[in-house]
Amino acid sequence: MILALLRRDLATLLPGGRRGGTLLPLLFFLAVAMLYPFAVGPDPKLLAKTGGGVVWVAALLAAILPLERLVAADLEAGVFDQLALRGVAEELAMTSRLLAHWLAFAPLLLVATLPATALLGLSGETVRTLLLGLLAGTPGLAAIGLAIAALTASLRGGAALAGLMVIPLAVPILIFGAGALARPDPAALAFTAAISLGLCALAPFAAGAAVRAAREG
Repeated sequence: MILALLRRDLATLLPGGRRGGTLLPLLFFLAVAMLYPFAVGPDPKLLAKTGGGVVWVAALLAAILPLERLVAADLEAGVFDQLALRGVAEELAMTSRLLAHWLAFAPLLLVATLPATALLGLSGETVRTLLLGLLAGTPGLAAIGLAIAALTASLRGGAALAGLMVIPLAVPILIFGAGALARPDPAALAFTAAISLGLCALAPFAAGAAVRAAREG
């Protein structure tokens, strides 16, 4: 069942799907990387010092863009009602949606990090630390996004509210992920991965409860 749900969710969220819009976060991410040098100037030392943090902030903002497509449309269309009639728990559906959400935006974001870091003139060691941090942190960003999308799915103006709620909740991931760039420290990356793991474990239950409340309300 989980594989069938995952195939459906991926077909929906990936480019070319019914709600596929993963290219927009990718283009936004690259746009930030291209515009930042124009904003602060071409000083290589300044770009090398601050570029990694800018990439992290761009990744966080890019992860917010797909939130309005994650839950609200299926809730309105009655998809979760149909799944419930077939005995599929909301938590299982949200687990599949979480994995599909991550697969739809994170791998492309990691690939886009390479040209972004080249534009910012980051060193090879910084790029490696940045990629490892994003690999550890993006599942947590996806988990936060899914939970918030489910909580705000039935609210008017929920997409804007979701963006505002995600940012403060993502601060711990941002602190440890970007902090590893200032002082290369495996512990910071480990903390980032641990936070992501905890969020991924909790998000399907929080999102499932929110969807169930919205469906029954």
